[in-house]
Amino acid sequence: MRATRFNLIGFVKKIARAEDDRPVEANRVRKSIGAETSFAQDLSDVGQMLQELEQIAQIVEQRLEQHETRGRTLTLKVKFSDYQQLTRSKTMLAPISELLSTIFEIAKALFESIDLENRSIY
Repeated sequence: MRATRFNLIGFVKKIARAEDDRPVEANRVRKSIGAETSFAQDLSDVGQMLQELEQIAQIVEQRLEQHETRGRTLTLKVKFSDYQQLTRSKTMLAPISELLSTIFEIAKALFESIDLENRSIY
């Protein structure tokens, strides 16, 4: 038991120093498709936030179409100008169809569940 603990500690120390000689798996199955953006100016107008959210939903739709896939879970990540980050997600029973309208509808509902507290989005 003790040897295993020291091996783990040694492994963690090496990883912390970016020493990792494990082989890289370049051809793995993609598990998620997403899109995110940072804004040149912090967003404080909810209307503008929703416009940006719709554009991000369009990018996600394009990427799903490009990879010929669908998903059941949509996750929204919001970063505030104070660097606090919130995530919200919703999992559907079936893969999302009618991509853009459904993606944006779910993302908008998730966004509206967040209390902005007069904060700007980064």
